[in-house]
Amino acid sequence: MPELPEVETIRRGLEGLIVGRKITAAVSDTPKSFPNAAENVEAFLVGAAITGVRRRAKVLLIDLSTNYSLVIHLKMTGQLVYVDASARFGAGHPNESLIHSLPDRSTRVTFGLAPSATLYFNDQRKFGWVRLMPTAEVPSLPFMLKVGPEPLEAAFTPDVFMARFSRRPRAKVKAALLDQTVIAGVGNIYADESLWLAQIHPQRLVGSLSKDELSSLYSAVREVMNLSIEKGGSTDKNYVAADGRAGTYLQHANVFRKEGTPCPRCGAPIIKTKVAGRGTHVCTVCQSEPK
Repeated sequence: MPELPEVETIRRGLEGLIVGRKITAAVSDTPKSFPNAAENVEAFLVGAAITGVRRRAKVLLIDLSTNYSLVIHLKMTGQLVYVDASARFGAGHPNESLIHSLPDRSTRVTFGLAPSATLYFNDQRKFGWVRLMPTAEVPSLPFMLKVGPEPLEAAFTPDVFMARFSRRPRAKVKAALLDQTVIAGVGNIYADESLWLAQIHPQRLVGSLSKDELSSLYSAVREVMNLSIEKGGSTDKNYVAADGRAGTYLQHANVFRKEGTPCPRCGAPIIKTKVAGRGTHVCTVCQSEPK
């Protein structure tokens, strides 16, 4: 599943392509991927202009002139592919659908965009979805009510970060980082990289961290996320950036998938273990184990 930097990369890419365009048609092949009443599609989607593209955690929001929004979750194999006479831009699971003729067997929703462009939502495994709903109701979605604050917003200060983490003093710090109700959008790659940068072992309990350590982790999370967005995301195994190129963040990673190599800070070996049920990469010296 794409993480926050990947979804933000998609948002930025699509924003420059689709904002201002009018939606002329919306056709889907399964209600699972497009669970919307036909009368609402006709009344609030077809004929509407796209006024903005936003992101909340790992969810994309396309706002419409009708005061409705498309809420999009790519899940594991979703794609968004924009095509017009002179350009093609793909984002998501990197299979042939990004470059081959569309629609194809994985196309779930096709949006016509005036004057002569198309936006395709493709999803091989049908786990992703595109929901049409009043923009004012989006914050009331169960997911939106539970998800934590955005780590890169100005309002997300060190004090807010510490307050969120203080709610889980008995949790391992990596588990708390991955908990979307604590902080939005931090996935496995960025948790490992942030903990390495802050020199904190992922098995440390939140309650054992000093104020200085939490401050260091706060800064590390923001630094790692900003760098990943700058590099177009991590691209892991199933992601390409909004212009169809692979994100390059993993080329800059310090520990993720670096097991058996020297730590770039101290030279000790990087190991791979399991924390919070996830593969976890740790420096054996810089990130000392809890006693």
